[in-house]
Order: sequence, then structure tokens, then C-alpha cells
Amino acid sequence: MEISRKTIKRQLKAVVISDVHLGTYACKANQLTSYLKTINPEILVLNGDIVDAWQFSRNYFPASHMKLVRQFIKMMEEGTQIFYVAGNHDEVFRRFAGITLGSFSIVNKVVLTLDGQKTWIFHGDVFDGVMHRVKWLAKLGAYGYGILTIMNKMADAFMGWFGKRRTSLSKKVRQRIEGSKRAISTFEQTVAELAARKGYKYAICGHIHRPEKKEIKTAKGTVTYLNSGDWVENFTALEYANNDWSLKFWDPVIDKIVDESPAEEYFSKPSKALFMKVYKEVIGS
Repeated sequence: MEISRKTIKRQLKAVVISDVHLGTYACKANQLTSYLKTINPEILVLNGDIVDAWQFSRNYFPASHMKLVRQFIKMMEEGTQIFYVAGNHDEVFRRFAGITLGSFSIVNKVVLTLDGQKTWIFHGDVFDGVMHRVKWLAKLGAYGYGILTIMNKMADAFMGWFGKRRTSLSKKVRQRIEGSKRAISTFEQTVAELAARKGYKYAICGHIHRPEKKEIKTAKGTVTYLNSGDWVENFTALEYANNDWSLKFWDPVIDKIVDESPAEEYFSKPSKALFMKVYKEVIGS
């Protein structure tokens, strides 16, 4: 499906994305921008690690990343309410939690009431023991993962030349580093038990880069646990429509990326009409 200006956008009540890691070579900004152009959500929750402050460099923030930022702004202009939930890689924004600018808010969590059911949304690093006990190790792992993704790109290009199937070495390594299935299950069970105790029907996290939707039984009731995955390896989002949350997988084969405008558009000087609009607002009563 080619994205064009005439694309009919899907109307959604809410969408959650996380772990974009803007400012790194691993970020798939073009793919996420392409996906966002196909939807028109009432609410968009950016559930942590949208910007990667741990690996951010002033020497690397390409036009594709800037276009994604512009897409977020465009969605707000069209009426989408955006909640920015700070994660561990962009924890610098946590000091601004509680600030609201128009339809943009920086928060530590979001609780949505949709069709009479409550959804609890937070990044998830608060349950990561490594993050709090040996943070330097977590950061070291992030740097190593960044280097691995660059090597993975080179390997993919090499395999592509020979018509071989691409593989994600970085994804396989990350899965081993993140811990055993038992550790992941414990994480999910802890989230579900807290959600049930608070009376929430849904609990949504990011952080561990594992897209998921499952029913978890607890002593206080059953909770639907969801993880929004990431836009580094999995290209996933969570969408709320028809009274339920579902996982959306962006398909690089079906959903082709079409660049609608040159990068210069996003860096060009403001027009005279825009200046006059500002002038009138400033001097007006």
C-alpha cells in the first residue's frame, strides 16, 4: 500500500508506540512516519524511549528523524492529544512531568477510560532491577547494542547483494541479554497484579521491546497485559478500536515508504504569511 496525500486514514480512539530511539542509527524513523500517516487517533501515547538521550549525538540527527518530529506536530495540529511518557533512555524529560502545552503533555503514566474500561500505561523500567541497582551496566549494554545494530545493517546489505534473507543479529542478542522467559514472565505478572489491585482492565508497557498481548490471571481478577514493542526491530504499535486493544505490525513489504516531500521543506525559512500571522497575534488585543 503506497502512502499518498489521498490516503484515507483509519480513525482510532487511541494508539500507543514506544522505544523509537530517535537520535540513533537503529531508529526506523521512516517506517514510523509512514505508519503514522495512515492513522488519525484521538489520543497518541508516546510510551518512553522516544528520544535516546543515552546515545544522542549532535553529529547525528538525520532529516528522517526531523520529519518524524514534524509528523507528531502535524498530528497535534489536526486534533490528536499527545501524551509523552518519559522512559529510561529519555529520563531527562521526567523532570518536566506535569507540564502541558496545548495538546501535548509530559507525564510519568497515563490512565485512559475507554468504553468504561480503564487502561494503565507506563514505560516499565520501574520494574527493571538492573536499571536501579547497576545503571552503568544498563548504559553499557545500550552502547553495545547500538554498535551491534550498525554491524547488523552492514551484514544485511552484504546479504542483500547475494539475494540472501536478512537476519536480525541484534534482536537475537538483545533477547538473550534481557533475560530468561521466567524473568519476562515475572515482569508481566507483577504488572498484571498491580493493575488488578488498582481496578484496571488493561496494563500497557514498553521498555523490553517485546510486542505482546495476553490475559493474565491474578488473585484480584484477570488483566489484559500488552507491550507496544519498538520501532528498532519489531515495528509495532498498539491500537484501540472496536472496544479493545490490538497489536499492529507494520509490514515493510506491504506498507511501502513513499517520501512525499523533500527534506528541505522541514528546514526552510518561515514564509512571509507565517510571519504576518505571528505579527498580528503579538500586537493584537
